Amino acid sequence: VHDEVENDAVIIDEQIPDDRDKIKHGDRVVLIVEDDLNFARILLDMARDKGFCGIVTTRGEAAIHLARRYRPDAITLDIALPDMEGWTVLDRLKHDKVTRHIPVHIISAGEESGRGLKLGAFATIQKPVTKEALDESFAKIKGFVERRNKSLLVVEDNEEQRKAIVELIGGEGDVEITAASSGEEALSILRQRHFDCMVLDLGLPDMSGFEFINRLKSELLVEDTPIVVYTGRELNKREETELKRMAEAIIIKDVRSPDRLLDETALFLHRVEANLPEHKRQILEQLHESDPVLAGKKALIVDDDMRNIYALTSLLERHKMKVQYAESGAEGIAVLKKTGDIDVVLMDVMMPEMDGYEAMRRIREMDEFKNLPMIALTAKAMKGDREKCMEAGASDYITKPIDAQQLVSLLRVWLYR
Repeated sequence: VHDEVENDAVIIDEQIPDDRDKIKHGDRVVLIVEDDLNFARILLDMARDKGFCGIVTTRGEAAIHLARRYRPDAITLDIALPDMEGWTVLDRLKHDKVTRHIPVHIISAGEESGRGLKLGAFATIQKPVTKEALDESFAKIKGFVERRNKSLLVVEDNEEQRKAIVELIGGEGDVEITAASSGEEALSILRQRHFDCMVLDLGLPDMSGFEFINRLKSELLVEDTPIVVYTGRELNKREETELKRMAEAIIIKDVRSPDRLLDETALFLHRVEANLPEHKRQILEQLHESDPVLAGKKALIVDDDMRNIYALTSLLERHKMKVQYAESGAEGIAVLKKTGDIDVVLMDVMMPEMDGYEAMRRIREMDEFKNLPMIALTAKAMKGDREKCMEAGASDYITKPIDAQQLVSLLRVWLYR
């Protein structure tokens, strides 16, 4: 309760009368995160038409608090928000066991539906949106929320492996698992019905996993079922690149892989972690302590205050990142040029001589760093800070004092490749 009182100031940002004060036990609730007020009103009306109570917010930070507080049945999320990218909101929701299972429907002007599904979104719809498409989206959300059991298709020709997967994921009564031992068998099952998620072995007896996914998408037009590739063979670079484009997650079978399989399928099936048995919850908790997206990545911290450098370094090293630092803008540029394989830069904007804005501008002028993720570190949020950082070439920004969770989330969003 303390948390709610403390954060109430953060929550009062909506300018649209919604249903948050009328929610009764048993009501279906949808959280609408959208900064275009007219469009937010349209979404609220549609949600009500489908029997949902609606809560509206225009800001990402408030969305995260509201999701924790009201535990909505579903969330619609705009990507372009005034205070942070919708991707960061999605990442924060999906890395919090209280909100991880809530289906998030992305409504965005960008063409990044694949990215949304990989990060655990339930579906993506592109702006400008027709009334029919919205209607269909809310019908889909309603259908998903009201269906108690989620469905998983396991495509694996080895009977022992198949049994092991079914045992690992099933048994709780919330997931219904169908198994197929060949590509053709799986395709004929998929012609009859839709699944919420699929686990696919690449080495099938009658076709390769690549061929299977291509046929799934070209013949059956199945685009929105998350595919978790679970394979025993090492992939070469070309195969890995192609698979990343086609599937939502790739797991190479090893000692820890069953844990990851449980985790990825729980994410895509929107399972409530609290309802899983103790031993499975423990597996997931241990897995979430380390972050595979960040491990081994190289960060460059540019800051003239050694205390900030120490604090940030220890945070990043906890996530197994490799860290280099520079104490001025000019030194930062020199380190970048010399090292060459930095994955992300954390740039303090207030530094003497060459400030962070100038340093970022100069880095962006160099061809090899055109797409390098740069996160600006700014003092307390001033109006126009974000615009100023973006104009200088920052990918994103975060205000000091730095919230560790927020920073890790930003890093995941920008290092996700």
